[in-house]
Amino acid sequence: MPTTKAQKTAMLNEIKEKMSSSQVTILADIKGIPVAKITDLRSRLRKAGSEMKVAKNTIAGIAANEVGVEGLEEYLKGPTVFTFGIEDPVAPAKILSEFSREIKQGLTIKAGVLEGKVIDAEGVKALADLPSREVLLAKVLGGMQAPMYGFASVLAANLRNLVYVLDQVRQQKEGQAS
Repeated sequence: MPTTKAQKTAMLNEIKEKMSSSQVTILADIKGIPVAKITDLRSRLRKAGSEMKVAKNTIAGIAANEVGVEGLEEYLKGPTVFTFGIEDPVAPAKILSEFSREIKQGLTIKAGVLEGKVIDAEGVKALADLPSREVLLAKVLGGMQAPMYGFASVLAANLRNLVYVLDQVRQQKEGQAS
């Protein structure tokens, strides 16, 4: 069924809006995957604050150029699905990589756009290997707390040593009194 000009314009505007508002856009080749599996993938992505769309490659290329992303044309060949990471740039990469490992074949990551720059499939895989946002925040918090714990233990050691000295003095005076 041919797409009307109004539908193409709506698709162009939607892809432009998604590309400009998302932290990461991942392009993947998707072939021969059952609808139930695709629905499961969309559900996982939605839970992570991401979204998956299918668009015509020519419209996606025009949208990328209008948003200011250059160099995406070489990846816009064949059936392409676009995954937009709106809340977290790492989550969609992780979900797509995990899904690709689960189904063994049918999903191939082509490229991605991170902060307006095109990254290849290896860059997307490296992004997927990053720890999650929560883990990174925990590491930063632990790094910030470590000096405070060290300082507190140094202060506690000084007080503890003072108590030991005072106890020794008390024992010595009791020994002299008897």
